[in-house]
Amino acid sequence: MMIHPFHVHGCSFQVVSRAGQPVDPRTEGHKDVVVVDRRGVEILLRVDQKADKKTPFMLHCHILQHEDAGMTGQFTVT
Repeated sequence: MMIHPFHVHGCSFQVVSRAGQPVDPRTEGHKDVVVVDRRGVEILLRVDQKADKKTPFMLHCHILQHEDAGMTGQFTVT
């Protein structure tokens, strides 16, 4: 039931929807952190560089205890 300040390394993104409802893109702007709650958030990533298996991008929750507990991930872009 907590909120999660979620961060994506290596790219910026825009919030497309919150809780299944579209957002006004003029009020959202480009971000590198988004607050995620149980209702969910949909984002559109902009990636300007390759990130292969040796150097993947990282995403994680900014709450240190969550990050340490595994709320992290990696992804590649080719």
